[in-house]
Amino acid sequence: MAFFSKFTSRGESATLGVDIGSSAIKIVQIKKKNGQAVLETYGELALGPYAGLGVGQAVVLPPDKIAQALVDLMKEKEVNITTKKCGISIPFASSLMSVIEMPEVSAKQLSVMVPLEARRYIPVPISEVMLDWSIIPKNEVRPEDSQEFSTAETDSSFNTGASVHPALAKIDVLIVAIHQETIARYQEIATKGGLEASFFEIEIFSTMRAVLDETLRPVMIIDMGAASTKLYVVERGIVRSSHTINRGSQDITSTISKSLGLTLEQAEIIKREKGALGSDKNLTDIIVLVLDYIFAEISNALLAFEKKHNKTIAKIILVGGGSALKGFSELAKNNFKAEVFSADPFSKLSAPAFLVNILRETGPEFAVAIGLALRKLAEEE
Repeated sequence: MAFFSKFTSRGESATLGVDIGSSAIKIVQIKKKNGQAVLETYGELALGPYAGLGVGQAVVLPPDKIAQALVDLMKEKEVNITTKKCGISIPFASSLMSVIEMPEVSAKQLSVMVPLEARRYIPVPISEVMLDWSIIPKNEVRPEDSQEFSTAETDSSFNTGASVHPALAKIDVLIVAIHQETIARYQEIATKGGLEASFFEIEIFSTMRAVLDETLRPVMIIDMGAASTKLYVVERGIVRSSHTINRGSQDITSTISKSLGLTLEQAEIIKREKGALGSDKNLTDIIVLVLDYIFAEISNALLAFEKKHNKTIAKIILVGGGSALKGFSELAKNNFKAEVFSADPFSKLSAPAFLVNILRETGPEFAVAIGLALRKLAEEE
C-alpha cells in the first residue's frame, strides 16, 4: 500500500529526504522558492509486502529489496520524483550514542582523548566505526546539525568549538558511532535505488531539525514506529538521554488480531479506521492495553531524567507512524503531566492551504524525511 501527493510545479533545485523505516519508506521532495522551502511531493510505501507480509508489519529486508521498493515508490506517477539528490536516514538502533565526561582541555587534546575514551563505550574496534563527537554546551544554545555522517568525509571526528566556562573542571561530550558496515549497506541501497546520497544521518537528528524550535528547556520526543518506540530527551540541541521500548504499532495490530480473531490485515485496517477513541469500547480497551505498557515505560524514563538532572521536561512531542493512531495524542495527554503535542513538520514548508489539515494529520510520520530534505536543501545553497 502506498499513498502519494503532488501539487506544485517543478524546480531545478529540488532535494529529497528518504526515510527507510522498519515498515515503510517515506520520501519528501522540496525546493527553495523566494527564500522558502516549498513542498513539491511526498509519498509512502509499505515494506511488508516485499517480505510476503502485511501492511504495517516491520520487516528486515536485504539492500536489493529495499532498493526495489525505493524504485517502485519513485516511479509512481502520482509521486513523480524529479531529483536524485538526497539524504538518507539511518535507524537509531544502528548507532551507539553516549554522553561521556571529559576533563576540560584544549580542542586539540580532546580530539586525541575522546576516541581513546570512546573505546570503553563501543563494543567493536574503533577502526570499524565512524565516530562523531561534540561538546555539550553549558550556557548557550548549540547550533544543530553536528551529528552527521557525510559520504564525502574521510575523518568524521570533529569538535564543534562550543565554548565552555573556564572554571569547570569537567565537560560533557556526546559521542555517536555508526558501524562502517551499516554505512556500506545504505550506500548500496542508494546506489541500487539510483539515488545520489551526499549524507546519511541518524533519524533522531533529522527529526530534531523538522520538529524543534530553539528552546533552552528539555523536550522529550516520542517516536512510535512499527517495531519499537524510541524516546529522546533533547536539551539545547543535544540528545541528553535516549531509550528504546521494544513495542510499537504492530504490537497493537497483533493484539487486536488475537483478541478479536481477525487476520493481521483485518486488524490493521480496523486499527487505522477506528483508532483508540471510537465507539467500539472493546477495541479501545485492547489498544489501551498495549499503550498502557508503553506509557508506563515512557513515564519511568521521563522521571529518571528529571531526577538525575533535577530538571523538568517542558513538553512532549509525538512523531512516527504509530503516533498517528486516532486517539493516541489524547491518551498521551491523559498519561503525562507535561504538555503533549503531535509534531507538525510540514509547517516548516510552504504548501497549498487546502492541504493544511491532511498534512497536519500525516506530519508525524514524515518528520525524518522532512528533516533530511531540509538539510539537503541547505547543503545545495
